[in-house]
Order: sequence, then C-alpha cells, then structure tokens
Amino acid sequence: MTFNELQLVEPILQALNEEGYTNPTQIQEKAIPIVLEGTDLLGCAQTGTGKTAAFAIPIIQMLSQQQREKGIKALIITPTRELAIQIGESFASYGRNLKIKHTVIFGGVTQSSQVNAIRNGVDVLIATPGRLLDLIGQGFIKLNQLQFFVLDEADRMLDMGFVNDVKKIIKIIPEKRQSLFFSATMPPTIMQLASSILKDPERVEVTPVSSTAEIISQEVYFVDKKNKPALLVDILQDTTIKAALVFTRTKHGADRVVRFLEKQKIKAASIHGNKSQNARQKALANFKTGEIRVLVATDIAARGIDIEELAFVVNYELPNIPETYVHRIGRTGRAGNSGKAISFCDYEEKAYLKDIEKLIQLKINVNDAHFYPMEVFEVLKVEKPPRNESRKPQSDKTKTNPKAKKKNFNRNKTSKKQV
Repeated sequence: MTFNELQLVEPILQALNEEGYTNPTQIQEKAIPIVLEGTDLLGCAQTGTGKTAAFAIPIIQMLSQQQREKGIKALIITPTRELAIQIGESFASYGRNLKIKHTVIFGGVTQSSQVNAIRNGVDVLIATPGRLLDLIGQGFIKLNQLQFFVLDEADRMLDMGFVNDVKKIIKIIPEKRQSLFFSATMPPTIMQLASSILKDPERVEVTPVSSTAEIISQEVYFVDKKNKPALLVDILQDTTIKAALVFTRTKHGADRVVRFLEKQKIKAASIHGNKSQNARQKALANFKTGEIRVLVATDIAARGIDIEELAFVVNYELPNIPETYVHRIGRTGRAGNSGKAISFCDYEEKAYLKDIEKLIQLKINVNDAHFYPMEVFEVLKVEKPPRNESRKPQSDKTKTNPKAKKKNFNRNKTSKKQV
C-alpha cells in the first residue's frame, strides 16, 4: 500500500513525498482510515513504528477541511519534553503545505514564549501534563473548542506518575470529542485508563512489545562491571560507527560514562532528568548533526529521541525491566534501515538478560571476541571477621587476673561515692 491509497489530500501527500515517505507503516495503514472516519482509537504500538504520523496526518487533514475558527482544536499529551518536541516537528513536516498552526509547551523553561505562542492562536497544542495544567490554572489556555484528544505513550505516563494529572485533564476537556490512545504495552491499569477516555474505540495492535525488529542485529558481551568503560572505548574504535546511543540505568552513571569517554578523546554528552531543558536540546541537536559522536542517556530522557539513521545502540547497563530493552533497541533500525544493538552484561545482570530473552523469545548471540572476558562469577561480598575476633582484645592482666576487674570496679565505686 502507498500513502496515495489512504485518501489523503494533495498538500499532505506532497509533504510526505518531500520527506521521502511513500509507503505507510503498519500502524499508519491501519490507524489513519479509522481516525479519518471520526472513530476513537486504541493503539498498541511501540516506539519506532511510526505512530506519530498515524495520528498527526489525519488530524492535520481534518483540521484543514474545517472553517478557520480561533481556539485549540487538538491536544496531544505526552510524558517527556523530548517527545513533545519530536511530535511538534512531525506536525510541522506533514502540515508544511497547510495553514495549521501548532505549538509545544513543557516545563523546565520560562513560560513567556509559550504563552505568547498560545495568545497568537494555535490549532494544535502538544504538551506535557504539568506545564499544561499550570497554564490552564493561570488562565492562559482554554480547551472548550477541543475536538481531538491524543494521549501518547500512556504506559510511560503511568511509570512517571502522571496518571492523576491525566485524570485532571480529562475532566477539563469537552466530553464530545474524538480520542486517540497509544501505548506500547496494555496491562490492566492501562486498559482501565483507556476505558475512561475512549468511547467505542477501534483497536489496532502492531509490533507487540515482546518483538524486536528483524533488521536489528543483537549481541551481548559478558564483561565485569569494572571493565565496561574500557570495552566501550574498544568498540568505539570502529570508525564505521559514526554515532552511538548508549543507555545507562542512572543519571550519575550516564555522567560517569561521558567523563570517561571524554578522557579518551571521544566526543560525548549525556541527557537525563537532571539536565536543564536547554542542555538536553543542545546535546540532542549536537548528536543529530554529528558534532558529538556518543549520546549517553537514561530511559526516560531517551523516549523522545527519533533519529532515522541511527545505526548503533549500546546497553551499557541492562535494564531491570525487560520491555525497556525492546524500547531501547527500537531506537535503531528505524524507517527500514538496518541497525545493531549490543549489550554489556556483568554477573549481577544475568538475571535481567534471562528475562529479556524470555520476553523477546530469542537467544541473543554472545560475542566473546574481546579483551575483557568475565572473571567474576559470583556476587562479591566484603568479608567480615568472626564476631568474637572483631571485639577489642582484653589486656593480658585482665584475662589472667579476675580480681583486677573487681578491683577496678571497686575503685570506680569509691570514686563515685567521693564525688
């Protein structure tokens, strides 16, 4: 199927052609007709399947066919700043030939420019929950004209503790609307939230979270924790690796990796929740342009990274949630391109690897052609001396002469009485 067969208007088809897109992805092929019909949608699709276009394209088309009236017509809620910016870029790309105005609002930066954009009038508002509620509370945002509501990355929204904010937003927006709900996973909590938002939705499910793209090559290196930095540097000696996205579990871990790489003259930057919004955007922009070669990220911060030609992902630390592994490696192998994902696994992470392989139903290839084979095959514990040996030894005089202790006691008693 081609985009020409989806009954899209010429300005959008032209924009897609300029972007180099001719064939819709599975989620786009299934979702776009449903949205154009005005039906609510429950979409189960992981990052990298093209779901942003699946809701952005039909919303742009339907808005372009209406009479222009002032007011926010579409609201897209997303958990992270990076993802909000990415969605904004998508609306700009697909709607470049149509007069649809959009803006993106998120916390971590001053609100003045965002407020000015809203005052100038927007059709589509892309927002993170906190800043949206803040500006609504200040009276800068009115949603009474809303026709389309999109909740993106719902599972991550819950993980980040935004569920109450989402519920507050649902109470504010008009009941008569078209709602689109997207999540990479569908546990009972997500289904319960979806049922409170959607009315008689069509369900579309593609690329389940347990699957990993066939075009992504996966390898695991068994290596002790202390040798991970050196192994990473060795791997990056391969000059064919133009850019690498490296994942750590913690913010401080990301910063440590960057410091080590910079000492080895490898240009790198980290992106995580402790970084200011400007620093995060600068790091991401420098990574996209090739000014830095390695971007080290935590999972939440990386959720909005969308680089079509990214060919290399490194799990410096394996995630303790197996679904997160699928999201991580989904950063490569996008838009039909090939990709490679390698993982470092120390002894304590072997249980995580087992859970990952069980989820994806695949035995990941082991690469043992490196200089740092695993040497630690047990959880190391600091040995403590036996309890009786840890006490301060008594003097020989006290041990050999029991009366000495009694004499000391009597002396102390006498002294106390004199006082």
